[in-house]
Amino acid sequence: MTRVALITGGQQGIGFGIAQALKEAGFRVAICAELPADSVAVREAVSALGLEYFQYDLSEIGGEARLLDAVGERLGPVSCFVSNAGVPAKIRGDMLEMTVESFDHVMAVNLRGGFFLAQEVARRMLAALDGPYRSIQFITSVSAEMVSVERAEYCISKAAAAMMAQLYAARLAEAGIGVFDLRPGIIDTPMTAAVKDKYDASIQAGLVPAKRWGEPADIGRAVAALASGQFAFATGAVIPVDGGLSIQRL
Repeated sequence: MTRVALITGGQQGIGFGIAQALKEAGFRVAICAELPADSVAVREAVSALGLEYFQYDLSEIGGEARLLDAVGERLGPVSCFVSNAGVPAKIRGDMLEMTVESFDHVMAVNLRGGFFLAQEVARRMLAALDGPYRSIQFITSVSAEMVSVERAEYCISKAAAAMMAQLYAARLAEAGIGVFDLRPGIIDTPMTAAVKDKYDASIQAGLVPAKRWGEPADIGRAVAALASGQFAFATGAVIPVDGGLSIQRL
Protein backbone atom coordinates (compact mmCIF):
# COMPACT_ATOMS: atom_id res chain seq x y z
CA MET A 1 0.00 0.00 0.00
CA THR A 2 1.41 3.36 -1.05
CA ARG A 3 2.36 5.69 1.77
CA VAL A 4 3.04 9.32 0.89
CA ALA A 5 4.65 11.89 3.17
CA LEU A 6 4.68 15.66 2.73
CA ILE A 7 7.21 17.65 4.74
CA THR A 8 7.32 21.43 4.87
CA GLY A 9 10.86 22.77 4.88
CA GLY A 10 12.31 19.36 4.10
CA GLN A 11 15.28 20.54 2.07
CA GLN A 12 17.66 21.03 5.00
CA GLY A 13 18.17 20.64 8.73
CA ILE A 14 15.53 18.81 10.73
CA GLY A 15 13.26 18.53 7.71
CA PHE A 16 15.90 16.77 5.66
CA GLY A 17 16.56 14.34 8.52
CA ILE A 18 12.84 13.58 8.60
CA ALA A 19 12.73 13.12 4.82
CA GLN A 20 15.63 10.68 4.98
CA ALA A 21 14.02 8.62 7.75
CA LEU A 22 10.65 8.45 6.01
CA LYS A 23 12.28 7.52 2.72
CA GLU A 24 14.13 4.69 4.46
CA ALA A 25 10.82 3.59 6.01
CA GLY A 26 9.32 3.12 2.56
CA PHE A 27 7.38 6.35 2.09
CA ARG A 28 7.18 8.30 -1.12
CA VAL A 29 8.41 11.67 0.07
CA ALA A 30 7.52 15.16 -1.10
CA ILE A 31 9.05 18.29 0.35
CA CYS A 32 7.99 21.88 -0.08
CA ALA A 33 9.54 25.26 0.64
CA GLU A 34 9.47 28.77 -0.77
CA LEU A 35 12.86 28.30 -2.47
CA PRO A 36 13.00 27.91 -6.27
CA ALA A 37 13.57 24.36 -7.49
CA ASP A 38 17.00 25.24 -8.87
CA SER A 39 18.37 26.54 -5.55
CA VAL A 40 21.40 24.71 -4.20
CA ALA A 41 19.70 23.35 -1.07
CA VAL A 42 16.76 21.97 -3.02
CA ARG A 43 18.87 20.42 -5.77
CA GLU A 44 21.14 18.73 -3.23
CA ALA A 45 18.20 17.34 -1.23
CA VAL A 46 16.40 16.03 -4.30
CA SER A 47 19.58 14.49 -5.67
CA ALA A 48 20.58 12.88 -2.38
CA LEU A 49 17.26 11.18 -1.63
CA GLY A 50 15.27 11.19 -4.85
CA LEU A 51 12.59 13.43 -3.35
CA GLU A 52 9.78 15.23 -5.14
CA TYR A 53 9.93 18.99 -4.66
CA PHE A 54 7.12 21.54 -4.75
CA GLN A 55 7.68 25.25 -4.39
CA TYR A 56 5.26 26.61 -1.83
CA ASP A 57 5.28 29.68 0.41
CA LEU A 58 3.60 28.96 3.74
CA SER A 59 3.15 32.65 4.43
CA GLU A 60 0.83 32.97 1.41
CA ILE A 61 -2.56 31.55 2.35
CA GLY A 62 -4.77 30.17 -0.43
CA GLY A 63 -2.55 27.71 -2.28
CA GLU A 64 -3.05 24.70 0.01
CA ALA A 65 -5.43 22.82 -2.30
CA ARG A 66 -3.22 23.38 -5.34
CA LEU A 67 -0.18 22.04 -3.47
CA LEU A 68 -1.97 18.90 -2.30
CA ASP A 69 -3.49 18.36 -5.74
CA ALA A 70 -0.01 18.50 -7.26
CA VAL A 71 1.42 16.10 -4.68
CA GLY A 72 -1.51 13.75 -5.22
CA GLU A 73 -1.11 13.73 -8.98
CA ARG A 74 2.60 12.94 -8.77
CA LEU A 75 2.74 10.61 -5.75
CA GLY A 76 -0.74 9.87 -4.40
CA PRO A 77 -2.74 11.21 -1.45
CA VAL A 78 -0.77 12.33 1.60
CA SER A 79 -0.94 9.86 4.48
CA CYS A 80 1.75 11.52 6.63
CA PHE A 81 1.98 15.30 6.90
CA VAL A 82 4.90 16.79 8.81
CA SER A 83 4.52 20.47 9.60
CA ASN A 84 8.19 21.22 10.06
CA ALA A 85 9.03 24.52 8.38
CA GLY A 86 9.88 27.30 10.77
CA VAL A 87 11.69 30.61 10.84
CA PRO A 88 13.56 32.21 13.74
CA ALA A 89 13.20 35.73 15.05
CA LYS A 90 14.60 38.21 12.53
CA ILE A 91 16.87 39.62 15.24
CA ARG A 92 17.63 38.11 18.64
CA GLY A 93 17.35 40.79 21.27
CA ASP A 94 15.33 42.45 23.99
CA MET A 95 11.68 41.51 23.61
CA LEU A 96 10.80 45.06 24.57
CA GLU A 97 12.39 46.11 21.28
CA MET A 98 10.64 43.47 19.13
CA THR A 99 9.10 44.84 15.95
CA VAL A 100 5.70 44.08 14.48
CA GLU A 101 7.48 43.02 11.29
CA SER A 102 9.49 40.33 13.09
CA PHE A 103 6.46 39.09 15.05
CA ASP A 104 4.29 38.85 11.94
CA HIS A 105 7.05 37.16 9.91
CA VAL A 106 7.46 34.38 12.48
CA MET A 107 3.73 33.88 12.99
CA ALA A 108 3.02 33.77 9.25
CA VAL A 109 5.19 30.69 8.78
CA ASN A 110 5.38 28.95 12.14
CA LEU A 111 1.70 29.24 12.98
CA ARG A 112 -0.68 30.69 10.40
CA GLY A 113 0.69 28.87 7.36
CA GLY A 114 1.13 25.63 9.27
CA PHE A 115 -2.45 25.72 10.53
CA PHE A 116 -4.13 26.24 7.17
CA LEU A 117 -2.04 23.65 5.33
CA ALA A 118 -2.78 21.13 8.10
CA GLN A 119 -6.45 22.06 7.80
CA GLU A 120 -6.55 21.12 4.11
CA VAL A 121 -4.58 17.93 4.78
CA ALA A 122 -7.04 16.97 7.54
CA ARG A 123 -10.07 17.58 5.32
CA ARG A 124 -8.66 15.28 2.66
CA MET A 125 -7.71 12.60 5.16
CA LEU A 126 -11.26 12.64 6.51
CA ALA A 127 -12.71 12.37 3.00
CA ALA A 128 -10.69 9.24 2.18
CA LEU A 129 -10.68 6.94 5.19
CA ASP A 130 -9.51 3.88 3.26
CA GLY A 131 -5.78 3.39 2.91
CA PRO A 132 -2.72 3.36 5.14
CA TYR A 133 -2.45 4.78 8.64
CA ARG A 134 -2.62 8.56 8.56
CA SER A 135 -0.76 10.99 10.78
CA ILE A 136 -0.13 14.70 11.15
CA GLN A 137 3.01 15.64 13.02
CA PHE A 138 3.88 19.12 14.21
CA ILE A 139 7.55 19.85 14.82
CA THR A 140 7.31 22.46 17.55
CA SER A 141 10.19 23.00 20.00
CA VAL A 142 11.21 22.89 23.63
CA SER A 143 10.63 26.63 23.24
CA ALA A 144 6.92 25.89 23.47
CA GLU A 145 7.52 25.83 27.24
CA MET A 146 11.10 26.97 27.84
CA VAL A 147 11.49 30.76 27.81
CA SER A 148 14.08 32.61 25.71
CA VAL A 149 13.38 36.31 26.20
CA GLU A 150 15.72 37.27 23.34
CA ARG A 151 13.46 35.49 20.80
CA ALA A 152 10.01 35.90 22.27
CA GLU A 153 8.17 35.77 18.96
CA TYR A 154 9.62 32.33 18.23
CA CYS A 155 8.63 30.99 21.67
CA ILE A 156 5.11 32.36 21.32
CA SER A 157 4.73 30.78 17.88
CA LYS A 158 5.84 27.38 19.17
CA ALA A 159 3.59 27.52 22.23
CA ALA A 160 0.66 28.26 19.94
CA ALA A 161 1.70 25.49 17.55
CA ALA A 162 1.70 23.06 20.48
CA MET A 163 -1.93 23.98 21.18
CA MET A 164 -2.64 23.59 17.47
CA ALA A 165 -1.38 20.01 17.68
CA GLN A 166 -3.67 19.29 20.62
CA LEU A 167 -6.65 20.75 18.80
CA TYR A 168 -6.05 18.67 15.69
CA ALA A 169 -5.49 15.56 17.81
CA ALA A 170 -8.84 16.00 19.53
CA ARG A 171 -10.68 16.76 16.30
CA LEU A 172 -9.26 13.84 14.30
CA ALA A 173 -8.95 11.09 16.92
CA GLU A 174 -12.31 9.47 16.17
CA ALA A 175 -11.25 9.02 12.53
CA GLY A 176 -8.09 7.19 13.57
CA ILE A 177 -5.79 9.98 12.40
CA GLY A 178 -2.84 10.32 14.76
CA VAL A 179 -1.59 13.78 15.63
CA PHE A 180 1.65 14.36 17.50
CA ASP A 181 3.73 17.24 18.86
CA LEU A 182 7.47 16.62 18.60
CA ARG A 183 9.67 19.08 20.48
CA PRO A 184 13.29 19.23 19.36
CA GLY A 185 15.88 20.66 21.70
CA ILE A 186 19.27 22.00 20.64
CA ILE A 187 19.74 20.49 17.19
CA ASP A 188 22.77 20.92 14.93
CA THR A 189 21.24 22.66 11.90
CA PRO A 190 21.87 25.79 9.82
CA MET A 191 19.44 27.65 12.12
CA THR A 192 21.68 27.06 15.15
CA ALA A 193 25.01 27.57 13.38
CA ALA A 194 25.32 31.15 14.62
CA VAL A 195 25.14 30.08 18.29
CA LYS A 196 27.22 26.90 18.02
CA ASP A 197 30.11 28.13 20.18
CA LYS A 198 27.73 29.25 22.92
CA TYR A 199 25.92 25.93 23.05
CA ASP A 200 29.04 23.78 22.73
CA ALA A 201 30.18 25.03 26.11
CA SER A 202 26.73 24.91 27.71
CA ILE A 203 26.08 21.36 26.55
CA GLN A 204 29.36 20.11 27.94
CA ALA A 205 28.62 21.93 31.19
CA GLY A 206 25.44 19.88 31.60
CA LEU A 207 22.67 21.93 29.98
CA VAL A 208 21.75 18.79 27.99
CA PRO A 209 21.94 15.63 30.14
CA ALA A 210 22.87 13.56 27.07
CA LYS A 211 25.97 15.80 26.73
CA ARG A 212 25.66 16.16 22.96
CA TRP A 213 23.96 18.14 20.25
CA GLY A 214 20.84 16.65 18.76
CA GLU A 215 21.02 15.63 15.11
CA PRO A 216 18.28 15.89 12.45
CA ALA A 217 18.31 12.08 12.32
CA ASP A 218 17.17 11.99 15.96
CA ILE A 219 13.98 13.78 14.96
CA GLY A 220 13.65 11.74 11.78
CA ARG A 221 13.67 8.42 13.62
CA ALA A 222 10.93 9.62 15.97
CA VAL A 223 8.76 10.84 13.09
CA ALA A 224 9.15 7.58 11.19
CA ALA A 225 8.19 5.54 14.24
CA LEU A 226 5.04 7.61 14.78
CA ALA A 227 4.16 7.48 11.07
CA SER A 228 4.23 3.67 11.19
CA GLY A 229 1.01 3.54 13.20
CA GLN A 230 2.58 1.63 16.08
CA PHE A 231 1.68 4.51 18.42
CA ALA A 232 -1.80 5.19 17.05
CA PHE A 233 -3.52 5.11 20.45
CA ALA A 234 -1.06 7.71 21.76
CA THR A 235 -2.53 10.43 19.54
CA GLY A 236 -2.06 13.85 21.07
CA ALA A 237 1.23 12.85 22.70
CA VAL A 238 3.91 15.47 23.28
CA ILE A 239 7.31 13.96 22.57
CA PRO A 240 10.49 15.76 23.66
CA VAL A 241 13.43 14.95 21.37
CA ASP A 242 16.01 16.90 23.30
CA GLY A 243 18.46 14.64 25.11
CA GLY A 244 16.81 15.47 28.43
CA LEU A 245 17.06 19.24 28.08
CA SER A 246 13.48 19.84 29.17
CA ILE A 247 13.63 17.60 32.25
CA GLN A 248 13.11 19.73 35.35
CA ARG A 249 16.18 19.50 37.55
CA LEU A 250 17.45 21.05 40.75
